[in-house]
Amino acid sequence: MKFLSTLLLLSLTAFPLAAAEKTLDIYFIDVEGGQATLIVTPDKQSLLVDTGWPGFEDRDADRIVKAAKKAGLKKIDNLVITHYHRDHVGGISQLLQKMPVVNFIDHGPNRETDRAAEQLMAAYTKAAATGQRKSVKPGDMIALKGAEVKVVSADGEVLSGAGAKNPHCSEAKKEADPTENARSLGFLLTFGKFKFVDLGDLTWNKELELACPADRLGAVSVYLTTHHGADTSGAKGMVHSLRPQVAIMNNGSKKGGSPAAWQTVKASPGLEDIWQLHYAIAGGKENNAPDAFLADVDEFGTGNYLKVSASKDGSFSVFNSRNKFTKTYRAR
Repeated sequence: MKFLSTLLLLSLTAFPLAAAEKTLDIYFIDVEGGQATLIVTPDKQSLLVDTGWPGFEDRDADRIVKAAKKAGLKKIDNLVITHYHRDHVGGISQLLQKMPVVNFIDHGPNRETDRAAEQLMAAYTKAAATGQRKSVKPGDMIALKGAEVKVVSADGEVLSGAGAKNPHCSEAKKEADPTENARSLGFLLTFGKFKFVDLGDLTWNKELELACPADRLGAVSVYLTTHHGADTSGAKGMVHSLRPQVAIMNNGSKKGGSPAAWQTVKASPGLEDIWQLHYAIAGGKENNAPDAFLADVDEFGTGNYLKVSASKDGSFSVFNSRNKFTKTYRAR
């Protein structure tokens, strides 16, 4: 018996137990129908997508900083601005007063020219001057240690190239969208076998250009619903080609989360669950996720978030900060 105990001790000394695998974490922060998505790699490299709204006594900047500190960050390595609308770039000045940003990444100039657009662009330009600014195009890579981030849409252009024929391309295009939404910077993140796609507020026609007739992105693990789940986006040709295992909807109680868009996501082949930052009032029970999958159930949120923790083998979990509910998904 003594011999066996000694042998076991020597074995543990020679072959220490493996440390728990480090995950890539994605925080979907509630900014009341805007976007603020924080990605943190196992190497503690960070990428924040958009900064939420301005005003509201620094509400959105405070929520972003709180999540960043929870993730152990003292700075944001990369800030991606999908497009120049108030709910996406409006909070940038407030954020920089609370946390430094190293790299600023965008799709190029603001193509809208009204006074509000000029003010947003001026604020962004001033903020970006505090770090390094880079404008990207489809096919470019965004440097993020520990993961691959490929730009798939930017400034009205989408990723080109071959792909498998997409069988879901039966929808007609809609009236052309002249706004910044159609110029959204979208990307595909790959972490081992785990894949996450964020297309900002890309609208219907551009989604179809990206997905039809060729499926250029393939299946993903997690899909952040385009344009908060508004029915001017979320074309079936795009959503069903992605075949997401899980969809996250960054809607507000009265913004996004439209029944039509929600149903398109719900019907996507292989979908296991939809998670939402808010209960969508217009959707009713039949067009909302179950309570456990909602970060906020009231009209105005309290800063709750949804957190995806992904492993390189493709498995991942989703955590709801409101009720501490967690669900784990096997790699497929």
